[in-house]
Amino acid sequence: MSRARTAGVTGLAFALLASSLPTPANAAVQVGPADIRQAIDNVAGTDGVVGVIGELYVDGKRKGQASAGTRLIGGKGGRIPAGSRYRIASQTKLMEAAVVLQLAGEGKLGLDDKLGDVLPGVYGEGDEKITVQDLIRHTSGIPDFTESGKFDVFDFTTAYKPIELVRAARAVPQGELGKYRYSTTNYVLLGMIIEKVTGHDRAAEFQRRLFAPLGMKHTYLATKISDQIKGPHGHGYHSDAKGRPRDVDRLNATSYGVEGAISTAHDVSAFFRALNQGKLVPSELSKQLPRPFPELCGGTVSSASGGLPGISSVTFSSADGRTQLAIAATLKIDNEKAMAVGDAMKQAAETVLCPGR
Repeated sequence: MSRARTAGVTGLAFALLASSLPTPANAAVQVGPADIRQAIDNVAGTDGVVGVIGELYVDGKRKGQASAGTRLIGGKGGRIPAGSRYRIASQTKLMEAAVVLQLAGEGKLGLDDKLGDVLPGVYGEGDEKITVQDLIRHTSGIPDFTESGKFDVFDFTTAYKPIELVRAARAVPQGELGKYRYSTTNYVLLGMIIEKVTGHDRAAEFQRRLFAPLGMKHTYLATKISDQIKGPHGHGYHSDAKGRPRDVDRLNATSYGVEGAISTAHDVSAFFRALNQGKLVPSELSKQLPRPFPELCGGTVSSASGGLPGISSVTFSSADGRTQLAIAATLKIDNEKAMAVGDAMKQAAETVLCPGR
C-alpha cells in the first residue's frame, strides 16, 4: 500500500494560529454545560471510527474528558484509557515551525535565507530563490515526496535518510514558487535546517525547546524504523493490498518522522496554549506561522489537525490560548474515506465550545 494514497488527507487539516491575527475583545471562550461525553460518542458513531478520546482544558486544567468506541477493532480491548498517547500527525509541523521561528528570533537563521545557501546542493531546482519562509508557509513549490509512490505504509525494514525523501520529491513535477501547495517535503527540509543550524538532532531540539519547558512529559518524537506508541492506547488500521484492515500501531518514522510527534491531550493542549499566548515565538515572527482555517464560535476558536494511516487528530484552541479541546480518533478505513470523521469532530467542538450558537 503506497503512502501516496493517504498524502492528501495527511495535509488536509493543517493550520492554526489565531495568535497571528487580531484577537477579538471577547475572545475568551465561554464553555457551557454541554456534555463532552455525548459529543465524543457522536464522533465514535461515525463510519470508520474504532475509538475516540477527547479532553477539554481551560487555563491548563482539565474540565472534561471522554472515551468512546474501543481500543481495538471489532469491539475489543475496552475503551481507550484517559490520558493515552496518540500520533498528532501534521500538528507536528506547527511544532517544527515554532522551533524554526525561535532560531530566527535568536538570529541563527533568516526567514529570507535561500534554501540553496542554507542547504547547498540538497534540493537543487529553484533553491536559489526558495526561502525559509516559503518552506514554512508551503509556498516553495516543492512537491510532496509521498506523491512519488515510493513509500509503503507497511515497510518496516527500510531506514530512509531525509535526503532520500527530498530526492524522491525531485521525481514529482515542481510547482510554482509563491503559490500555496501543501508539501511535507518542506518540513523535511526545515528539519534538516534545524539540525544544521543547531548541531543537534531534531528530536533533541524539540525536547529542549518545547517538550521540557512546557511540561510535555508524555510527548516524544518518533524516530525509529518501527516506532510504536508507548503505554496503553488506541490502535488504528489501514487497508493492505487486498483491502484488509491491518494494525498500524507501528509506523516507519524514518519516512513518517516529519509528522511523528506522539503526545497526549494534556500535552498538545499545553503546546497550543503557549503558542497562542505568545510564549514560544517572538511576536514579530508569529505572523509567519501557517494561516488558520475558518474558526468556530464567532471567530474565537481555530483548529490544527492531521492524519496518518489509522489516526485522525485535531486540537481546537481559543484565540487567547485559554481553552483547548483535543480529540483523537483511531480509524479502520483509509484516511481519504474519513472526511466525515473530521466533520464529526468539528461538530463536537461546536457543541462543547460554542454553546447556544
